[in-house]
Amino acid sequence: MKISTIKELLGAQAVCCEEMLDHDVKAACGSDMMSDVLAYVKNQALLLTGLVNAQVIRTAEMMDMICIVFVRSKEPTPEMIELAQDSGIVLLTTNMRMYEACGLLYSNGLGKVGEADG
Repeated sequence: MKISTIKELLGAQAVCCEEMLDHDVKAACGSDMMSDVLAYVKNQALLLTGLVNAQVIRTAEMMDMICIVFVRSKEPTPEMIELAQDSGIVLLTTNMRMYEACGLLYSNGLGKVGEADG
């Protein structure tokens, strides 16, 4: 699924790296606990979270994610935006709750953990 489609489905606003909206994402995860993302997430290109701090960007970078969606109308800080731009990570923000956003993406064909591998 293209990031532009995710943006549209979630009614999200792009915060940075809009030039990458045509990139494909095969799977996603939702978590506010970056330790869980580091421990359990593999081959996910999209992170949905309500956590707003620089560690989110650093975690996504370590896990080779290309897009972060901030749920519940959370807004990244200028420091986070700069880190994301430097790392080439698209930042989106939506007013949806995480449960709603994850369900909507899944029901529209975005894979779950493990499905991205084949």
